[in-house]
Amino acid sequence: MPVERLQRIIARSGLCSRREADDLIREGRVSLNDAVARLGDKADAERDAVTVDGQRIKPPQATRYILLYKPRQVMSTCSDPEGRPTVVDLVRPAVRERVFPIGRLDYHSEGLIILTSDGELAERVAHPRYGMVREYRVKLRGDLSEGERRKLMKGASLEGHLVRPLKAWRESRTAQGGATWWRIQLGEGRSHEVRELFFRAGHPVQRLRRMAIGPIRDDAMKPGEFRQLTEDEVQALLRPPGRTPAGPQAAARPKRQRMRSKFKKLPEK
Repeated sequence: MPVERLQRIIARSGLCSRREADDLIREGRVSLNDAVARLGDKADAERDAVTVDGQRIKPPQATRYILLYKPRQVMSTCSDPEGRPTVVDLVRPAVRERVFPIGRLDYHSEGLIILTSDGELAERVAHPRYGMVREYRVKLRGDLSEGERRKLMKGASLEGHLVRPLKAWRESRTAQGGATWWRIQLGEGRSHEVRELFFRAGHPVQRLRRMAIGPIRDDAMKPGEFRQLTEDEVQALLRPPGRTPAGPQAAARPKRQRMRSKFKKLPEK
């Protein structure tokens, strides 16, 4: 393998992001061939011994970038102490490499989530400073009044941070029951943020689907389906993000192979 900076080797191993690897090196927790590593050191991941806290970093396997449509009643984690199915369970055994989900999509929500073994890309997608826009389709009980919509757009303090939508608009109204479908875009991802914003505006969310992560969109995917991101999609995630996710025309790409998990939806409680 080529010689490359230690930060990149550590990030590609999936241990942490490249920025976090910088901190590990500064703190003296990284060794290169039994010597304390310094910022700027380079190594060959296959020949050289790179250790973090005494544990050797394994040579990175082929980096994987998986786009999954997470069904409802699936955890967006690598494992679950209660034995509930996880997003990692859904891609096994088709994806044998170690992968982890970027960010969270709560248990009762559905939609797109990225799984990868690339810590650097995970940081680009997940960290608020990169402003990766996420778009959601939301079903509400009733409809927002103009005053409630203004309250929604003012945002709310969640986990000590002000979360404010970039855009929100009503998409349609159901023929029966008085429910409405809304679209909302946010520039960061926090736990339950969409549900909490609408709840504070006076309308609990009945159903939530994530439609886009930055430039990544695939409106044809169904719950439980997953595929490898294309090289163009990966590079688009690594570029400085724009403020708007890819539009509906992005779904009209060349046909890609989609895989289907054997996930069976649990009965509604």
